[in-house]
Amino acid sequence: MLSNKSEVIVAGHICLDIIPDLSIHQSPERMFVPGRLSEVGGIQLSTGGAVSNTGLSLHYLGVPTRLMGKVGNDQFGEVILNLLKQINPSLTSGMIKAKGEHSSYSIVLNFPNVDRIFLHCPGTNHTFSKSDVDSIKLEDNLLFHFGYPPLMKRMYENNGEELVELFQSVKNKNGITSLDMALPDADSESSKVDWKRYLSIVLPYVDIFLPSLEEILFMIRQNNYETILSENPGESIDKIVPINVIQEIAEELLDMGSRIVAIKLGEMGIYLRTGDEEKIHHLSEQLEGIAQQWVNRELWMPCFKTKVVGTTGAGDSTIAGFLMGILKNRSPIEVLNAAVAVGACCVEKADATSGILPWEQVQERIDNGWEKLPVTRSLEGFTWNNEYNVWIGPKDSRQLMP
Repeated sequence: MLSNKSEVIVAGHICLDIIPDLSIHQSPERMFVPGRLSEVGGIQLSTGGAVSNTGLSLHYLGVPTRLMGKVGNDQFGEVILNLLKQINPSLTSGMIKAKGEHSSYSIVLNFPNVDRIFLHCPGTNHTFSKSDVDSIKLEDNLLFHFGYPPLMKRMYENNGEELVELFQSVKNKNGITSLDMALPDADSESSKVDWKRYLSIVLPYVDIFLPSLEEILFMIRQNNYETILSENPGESIDKIVPINVIQEIAEELLDMGSRIVAIKLGEMGIYLRTGDEEKIHHLSEQLEGIAQQWVNRELWMPCFKTKVVGTTGAGDSTIAGFLMGILKNRSPIEVLNAAVAVGACCVEKADATSGILPWEQVQERIDNGWEKLPVTRSLEGFTWNNEYNVWIGPKDSRQLMP
């Protein structure tokens, strides 16, 4: 547990998710035909973005959580704040209401058996800056998670200068920093950022880095990314990127400065690579439970088997499970199990957070023998461990130990 504190702050991107019921449609190709009227069901309104998805997931898991995001003084902004207040009025205490600005929203298209499609307006997220985070609320020894800087202009401009200053403020308070990314729109200004340089500047201030494979491949191996997309149209990147490429990327991210790297792999699970003793020792000074068992680990945790209703927020809730496991002083294998378990709970509902259970119930599902999905791809060099239901990587310092 964090020394003297158990509160988490989740800051960054927040929006209103507008989710129409598309259950009668089999594919986007059949629905999106020029001039065609397509009948849909009712809509669901929920808060979205990292602040909402990861923050509310942590709240439902049972940890005191403060949300720091920005909305406009418009109707969508009021809906976002009211939805948060209905869950718990205290959740809006760190939110900013910007006069004359438009709130962010996403139209989320969940087709059966197809990954979700987003139509997104960044709105006030583009003007969010370090000055919007009240330094008074950055108390000592907290866990601070920031999400989606590629969708926030002030946070990706000038090679992440604003984000670095924000993380420095947390570090000055002896806090732990955590970062999640988002895939830039290929036609947006964000896609033109030199993300490899950006990460080399930002990651020295990031303790726990939790990108998806597609995001990080786009950012630091763009040629590989584009080749894979062109040669494998419609295929999931998580299933086809060679394992050695994933290992090399994780090693590069550690070399850039991050201390723990967890790469989300969709239905293929999550891959963990951690730093050497010096890096982990730095964390152990602030976070109890981060000790020798976290030094030089390499693990691949499969997902739990479940009925997928919608994938909105799956990555964000996986992060929440990971961070909650850290806060509970769990071992790396237990933390990864928590991450994929909370992610599995998420996809059992159409929206991002209503499927999240309290921590004790999540653990009960795990302890009752919740079945794992097979990893249907090559994991050359990894060894399966039946006792812990995890793949052990060749660079793992402890091998068949927890």
